[in-house]
Amino acid sequence: MQLSNFETMDPIMLMSIVNMKLRDDFGGDLDKLVSYFEIERASLEAKLATAGFDFLPEAGQFR
Repeated sequence: MQLSNFETMDPIMLMSIVNMKLRDDFGGDLDKLVSYFEIERASLEAKLATAGFDFLPEAGQFR
């Protein structure tokens, strides 16, 4: 799944995909995920914040 079009995705579906990728592929490291997909961390966090999700570094996921 590519995240290059994350800005047009439903934020709840996006959160699910991002959390799955963080868990399965990036060990909870958001910086690695955004680097791999070549997207801006601030933009991804802003998109997910529209649905009330924040990144919790200690959990390695958005909640």
